[in-house]
Amino acid sequence: MTATPIEILASTFFALAVLHTFSVKHFARWAHKYPSGSIQENLLHFLAETEVVFGLWAGALFAGIAALEGSVPEAVHYIESLNFTEPKFVLVVMVVAATRPVVRLAETLISMIAKILPFRETMAFYIAALSFGSLLGSFITEPAAMTLLAILLKRRYFDRGISTRLAYATLGLLFVNVSIGGTLTQFAAPPVLMVATKWEWDMSFMFTTFGWRAAASCIASTALVAWFFRKELLAVQVQAQPPQPIPPWLTALHVFFLAAVVGFAHHPDVFFGVFMMFLGLVTATREYQDNLKLKEGLLVGFFLAGLVTLGSLQSWWLKPLIEGLDGTMLFFGTTGLTALTDNAALTYLGSLVEGITPELKYALVAGAVTGGGLTVIANAPNPAGIGILQSSEAFKGEGISPLGLFLGALMPTAVAVVFFWLIG
Repeated sequence: MTATPIEILASTFFALAVLHTFSVKHFARWAHKYPSGSIQENLLHFLAETEVVFGLWAGALFAGIAALEGSVPEAVHYIESLNFTEPKFVLVVMVVAATRPVVRLAETLISMIAKILPFRETMAFYIAALSFGSLLGSFITEPAAMTLLAILLKRRYFDRGISTRLAYATLGLLFVNVSIGGTLTQFAAPPVLMVATKWEWDMSFMFTTFGWRAAASCIASTALVAWFFRKELLAVQVQAQPPQPIPPWLTALHVFFLAAVVGFAHHPDVFFGVFMMFLGLVTATREYQDNLKLKEGLLVGFFLAGLVTLGSLQSWWLKPLIEGLDGTMLFFGTTGLTALTDNAALTYLGSLVEGITPELKYALVAGAVTGGGLTVIANAPNPAGIGILQSSEAFKGEGISPLGLFLGALMPTAVAVVFFWLIG
């Protein structure tokens, strides 16, 4: 497939954006060399924000298209031809899921599961959150599950003196488990959503083909990490009981709004209307609310919008690559490629291949979700986790290292490979 000049430019900028993502810690270090509050320091700190990377390079692509076509309206036409529903949805669902009543409810449910486990509270909650909690993504969507778990883990572990090694191991485990944990249903994981309707995958198919593997993988990898860091997890201080009980009716209303946003996930004009009404509820019940994570949600939405803008022009090299692989090669190739591009983009391109066999369909999607925790761009919910956790005490104010995330995700990714490909 011959690439157009615009596609070559988009692929160049995409590669530069990936390199920029892996270099954000260097920008943060360079910022410290300049006087506090100076333009140079602020600019370098801005460039060190992981969430702005793809948006910045998407802006460069917009300018590049306008220059190549000799017309700004052509660049505008390209932007308007794209579907930005997912970035909009992630923004809204992240803000709704991060409210105190929803987080408190999730914490209560996870604590109930933790009490059944024969371990001390800090160990039991860790296991319950990262195994069973990750599977919540199959019902409330992966971005919502990522937001809830990141908030709970930040408060209970990342801000309580854990080592950097445990922090990166937990971060990688969280990203991998959320990526595969949304595969019990056909509507919650972006890479599954891209193909479910066309390939007629229903909930029964998802649970019997993907779901049990996802649950087993989440439990196994969480158990391995918890066992390896058992001494440190047992030494974490038990969190004090949360103050100020929240009225049940308010929690119920928050759950209703969250369900409405999820239910209308493919209709941005509707879920933004729901969001406006939700903001009114939050304003009226301010005494039971924390500050809304609007900044974090906007940054994550900006990141994903940039990923859509750049990623939509990569089919010229990705589609032929997918078409030329057999089952095993496609599974492992997709697992690796997911680290370099959004996994939903890979499955979407695979759905365009006519006559693809059931084995190749499974290999494509299984590989896409298996590799979804390796980098921040691998899976759409990952930027939400980065946005919440990068300011944690565990990362010592230096942000999250892409290499650290990659290394932390290797073990749970290997476990996922075992369950999704080597077993059965």
